[in-house]
Amino acid sequence: MTEFQVFWLAALGLGVGATLVMDLWAVIKRHVWHSPSLDYALVGRWFGHMPRGRFVHRTIMQAPHVPFERPGGWVLHYISGIAFAALLLSLVGLGWLDQPTLWPALGVGLATVIVPFFVMQPAFGFGMAASQTPNPGRARFHSLLTHAVFGLGLYLSALILAPVWPVPSG
Repeated sequence: MTEFQVFWLAALGLGVGATLVMDLWAVIKRHVWHSPSLDYALVGRWFGHMPRGRFVHRTIMQAPHVPFERPGGWVLHYISGIAFAALLLSLVGLGWLDQPTLWPALGVGLATVIVPFFVMQPAFGFGMAASQTPNPGRARFHSLLTHAVFGLGLYLSALILAPVWPVPSG
């Protein structure tokens, strides 16, 4: 297997694994603390309006529905996780997979909060870093915590998958 193939196989495994950890965290938050998480149908709706030239909404919740917005949003959620895992691997190299360490994964996980704070939330009509939500501080805290959990998921996924990573053949 080439280094390119190993890279993308690892990005797939880490990204899906970390996103699953993040989704498990959302379920725990909802059941234990009654804290709602993002409805990924809104992500699909946002993406579905892009081909029509609409990238920013007064509020995404009032934007017209688009076909398959819920499954599309979930697919985009997992593609994002894979892309963020690829970012981690680009920064640390494939050697990290042999002996994964927490801090690079946690750092990348926390850094990914830039996307919701400065791209998605403003585009959804929630303001920069959730500034237009009813409780911006709470929304920011939960975003940071969720992305830290994603980073932890990158690390845990690397530990779990470490024994099965293929060795690049060149």
